[in-house]
Amino acid sequence: PMSLREHALSLFRGAVGTVRPAPMLRRALKLQGDGCPQLLVKGQAFPVKKDLYLVGFGKAVLGMAAAAEEILGDHLTRGIINVPLGIQESLQRAGMQEMLLKPRSKIQVIEGAKNNLPDAEALKGAVAIQELAEGLTADDLLLVLISGRGGSALLPAPIPPILLEEKEKLTKMLASRGAAIQELNTVRKTLSVLKGGGLAQLAHPAQVVSLILSDVIGDPLDIIASGPTAASSHSVQDCLQILTKYNLLHNLPKSVEMVLSSSPTRPTAPANYSHVSNIILGSNTLALEEARRQAEGLGYAALVLSAAVQGEVGRVATLYCQLIQLVCLGFASPGEGPLSDELRGNLLQLAAELQIPGLDLQEFLQALRGLGPDRAVCILAGGETTVQLQGTGKGGRNQELALRVGLGLHKAQATGASSPQGSCEILFLSGGTDGQDGPTEAAGAFCSPGLVAEALREGLDVEAFLRNNDSYSFFSQFQGGHHLLVTGLTGTNVMDIQAILIRAM
Repeated sequence: PMSLREHALSLFRGAVGTVRPAPMLRRALKLQGDGCPQLLVKGQAFPVKKDLYLVGFGKAVLGMAAAAEEILGDHLTRGIINVPLGIQESLQRAGMQEMLLKPRSKIQVIEGAKNNLPDAEALKGAVAIQELAEGLTADDLLLVLISGRGGSALLPAPIPPILLEEKEKLTKMLASRGAAIQELNTVRKTLSVLKGGGLAQLAHPAQVVSLILSDVIGDPLDIIASGPTAASSHSVQDCLQILTKYNLLHNLPKSVEMVLSSSPTRPTAPANYSHVSNIILGSNTLALEEARRQAEGLGYAALVLSAAVQGEVGRVATLYCQLIQLVCLGFASPGEGPLSDELRGNLLQLAAELQIPGLDLQEFLQALRGLGPDRAVCILAGGETTVQLQGTGKGGRNQELALRVGLGLHKAQATGASSPQGSCEILFLSGGTDGQDGPTEAAGAFCSPGLVAEALREGLDVEAFLRNNDSYSFFSQFQGGHHLLVTGLTGTNVMDIQAILIRAM
């Protein structure tokens, strides 16, 4: 029989495959008819009356644009995309030709935003996209490709007279005072021509169709890449409140003061977005659905916990450890006992503290209980954890999460007779869907309590690796890195995916 590792790898690949730009676009986008052609997006029809234009920005947009151009053919008039510096060369080197535009493409590629920071090149691309949008008529159709990761940095266009450097300096000052990403984005949007629905408004009266690859928990349209084609849920008032909160209202650049004071503080009539359709093409939820389908095909009873797992990596690891123990307990003694009550109580408390959006853990545990005692179980989840960096080691949040889960399970097993894991084979996988996890070539790692036991027998201090944030070095010690998940660049990004596989021994 296939090993749990092979199963987990196959589920991860399936999940990522379903949100890769080309297959994702081919499933969702069709062009129909010759006389008066129609663009069909997930069953919605948009007539192409005159010219069809394409713009895009973000890490995965090159692959999306290549697939879109193939589908649109001669109907595409012209396009401009803003992509990260060096991406064409990286894809070329990785042999990923299908992610690159063909020679003589009608789409102009501008590379910028070195180190994911807005720069002069990104600004040049944003200005070109702005000019294209402003020139459209009511009979034109603008197809907008948005990839959340990097999308915001690749579309910088501060409201004049604000300079890019001034906006950046303000963002850095906010960040250094502890502003949350949502607060930073609110300020960025307020000072930007294209974000917060600006691009959609400039393209009016043309029909705007946005195809979005989401890298944000819950897929909020106005947050992904700072929402260039979605109505902003924030006002100038919100921006002023944030600047006041971080004590920055009185040392703003003159240009920022000017823009903020000339913006109407009372909410103006809400802008009209009836010419805009925003469609989420790829997300963590879609990737998990595909993994679940495949797990069932491999004979597992499969459940999706959540596509919005977030929080500090150690606490998320504890959540997964307790879930795994509960499943193993069900294998060992199907009846309810004091240990399962205790685990269930701990789990509910931890889930409440982590505040995972939309997770009804009671309901999930109910479903888990209904799976029957003898089936192999697969629990899938996704989202993005956070790591407080303390050490100088190598590794990323996925490798660290995997190692923490392995260690937690090993400790639970070592504490004696009440451990239910003895009768179970367990594997935990966590990986980044973009194929990268921290500064290493790994996307994540596979871990089991057995691996940690083996490490301890060999005299390795697992806790020391974790203290030094050095999970990569830990996994590299075994079987030539067999426990590292190495996929290479995937050309997509919908955050991270975790798989827990458990079968009775």
